[in-house]
Amino acid sequence: MHDTDPRLLRTLSSLNRIGAAINRIGSDNPLDVAAALRLIADSAVKVLGGASAVIYTYDPSRRAFDLDSRITSGGRGPLPDEGPRPDGLGARAIHDRRPVLSYEEYGLALHPAAIRAGARVVGCFPLLVADQPLGALYVYRRLERHFTQLELLILENFANQAAMAIYHARRLARHAEELARREDEAARLRRAGLLISSRLGLADTLQSILQMALEVINAQYGIIRLLDRSGQTLVTRAVAGEGLSRPLVEALPVDSNSVMGWVARHLEPVLIADLLEEPWASIYYPLDSGLRMRSEVAVPLVGAGNRLEGVLNLESPAINAFSEQDCHLLQSLAIHAVIAIQEARLLDALQETAGLLLVQPLQPVLERLVELACDLLNGATSAIWLVAGERLVLSATNAEYRRGARADTLPLRESLTGQVVLSGRPLVADDVRNDPHFSHTDLARAHDWQRALIVPIVSSDGSEPVGAFSVYRTAPDAERFTGAGWDEKVLTCLAHYAALAVQNAARQEALQSAQEQRAVAETFAAVGDVAANLLHQLNNKVGTIPVRVQGIQDKCAAALATDAYLATNLAEIERSATEAMAVMRENLLHLHPIHRAPVSVADCVRGAMVAAALPADVQVQMDGLDDLPPALGAPRSLTMVFANLFDNAIEAMGGRGVIAVRGAVISDTQLRIAVTDSGPGIPPDLHERIFDLDFSRRSPRGGQAGRLGFGLWWVKTWMARLGGAVSVESDGRHGTTFWLTLPRVKEG
Repeated sequence: MHDTDPRLLRTLSSLNRIGAAINRIGSDNPLDVAAALRLIADSAVKVLGGASAVIYTYDPSRRAFDLDSRITSGGRGPLPDEGPRPDGLGARAIHDRRPVLSYEEYGLALHPAAIRAGARVVGCFPLLVADQPLGALYVYRRLERHFTQLELLILENFANQAAMAIYHARRLARHAEELARREDEAARLRRAGLLISSRLGLADTLQSILQMALEVINAQYGIIRLLDRSGQTLVTRAVAGEGLSRPLVEALPVDSNSVMGWVARHLEPVLIADLLEEPWASIYYPLDSGLRMRSEVAVPLVGAGNRLEGVLNLESPAINAFSEQDCHLLQSLAIHAVIAIQEARLLDALQETAGLLLVQPLQPVLERLVELACDLLNGATSAIWLVAGERLVLSATNAEYRRGARADTLPLRESLTGQVVLSGRPLVADDVRNDPHFSHTDLARAHDWQRALIVPIVSSDGSEPVGAFSVYRTAPDAERFTGAGWDEKVLTCLAHYAALAVQNAARQEALQSAQEQRAVAETFAAVGDVAANLLHQLNNKVGTIPVRVQGIQDKCAAALATDAYLATNLAEIERSATEAMAVMRENLLHLHPIHRAPVSVADCVRGAMVAAALPADVQVQMDGLDDLPPALGAPRSLTMVFANLFDNAIEAMGGRGVIAVRGAVISDTQLRIAVTDSGPGIPPDLHERIFDLDFSRRSPRGGQAGRLGFGLWWVKTWMARLGGAVSVESDGRHGTTFWLTLPRVKEG
């Protein structure tokens, strides 16, 4: 045959049309592949002449031809009994992965239907792609003539084109199915996310998550267990399913012999086709003692930093009820669930804190915030530090430590926490046990702290930070904190509430102080009027005694000269009356209005040392007082405050010990003075009562009666009149510190 053989030209033309038809195959038109296969069958008939052709597709999973896929050309329509035989030419071609020709296969008879149709020679060509069978091309010839080499080559080309058409169509169909499946999964996950996020409380959120998991996976029963704060136990928080009679909802230890425990320990999902097979049969913990489950799928709920939140578990009484696709879908839902759980926990915490801000004083709010920080961030220890001059004072923590120890304060400029306050930026430390900037590495090693997250506490007005909030995780399994992630956002949010608590306490204190100052001013104004009237009346009565004594002395000078006893007693009466009036004027002077002016704190302390008549075994140490700017007050009043505190300290120390007075500037408007003694301290339950009026006539620490006018009630009263405040700090064992807050003279 020459190159210009018409059959060759027809073949090339057919191959060109077939290629174009294959290119038009699309997932949106299933008829495209049938048209391409019909074109291939027609082309085979035209090229061979006097023949007919049939194409079947093949299903490898069933190991059978699809009879409904039959494409014919050149012969009659499909007959009911013309399907390929299990042991026929097509089956052998598929099995051997080669063309099978009837005249070469001895002992293999032609299909009876083909013989009835007049076929004498049959060729069957397998449709293969990557050695995988996709179908077969049958060519029937009515003449007893073998296929030539050119004809076989042409038919093999047609078979390859048919295989590519089927492969391309199936691949597009799989892609379309996968796309539809993914779109369906995405829609279900979006719906799940919307339903989950619409729940406010954690309990509702968990129940919603479980219900959506059952719907998304088409499961029947499920349970959610969350990890408790200890990290050792899985606690049931939600259970669902129709017909549950006796659900086993008790807590499970993480190291227990159970499927959920295995998932929690390995942080890996598990898909169990049959719960009666090992190793699962040995560790399966029933969901319900009255139901028999046969398959299970469980996924871990893992949050930021690889933190385990809990386990989501679905079960079915049917064998092999869940697929790998279900497991992957459940893992996707678990991501939404973890986010929802974390947000619900945070929302619950913020709602609780908002309520505390309205009804609780500062300290309980701060203590609850450190507990919430540990709960939300899986921390072992948390602490809140507030700025006091050049130091940070520990205001709240859940760590065990001895109050009054050096761990109570940190240097502002030489500590890791201080760096956060000064920079105003959060900080993540990988190992505080070996960090040279961490002030208490000994405590870190003792408590096994490793990771640390510290954020500044910034007031709502955006001014300088007022403190820092820190959380620590312990080794050896300490998860790394996510800087600029969920962990930092949560702690920063809690720090905002800490700032609100501090501001609220300051405003409440200022309001209370203003109210007390007003009450004291009104009281002293009224008492001052009474005192002035009393002094006037006493002056009219007692003040005339010296004058009358002098009159007697003038008129009875001769008699007094001869009676020494009478002269002496008259002189004593005159002196006593004069001194009584002087004492009365001096004491009632305290009730007069105070005119505040700049005053030196150091000078007032020195004046108080003289007034208190310090015993020889009592030392007063002054630190930083001479460098303080002037306070706004009254010298005599402030001196009386320090004198009273010195008297109180001397009495508490039994006349032997050290009194330390140190001062610092805490703001542009305030000074803070600390008066600390080395006495036995004041029990915390008496801290508020010692300033009551009935404590002014007895020692608040069990000593002898104090002097009238020098009780701690007077200290509080004088501080209120000076525009300041006083508070006490003591553990009842290691001395007492009285904190005095005074207004300072504004610069310029």
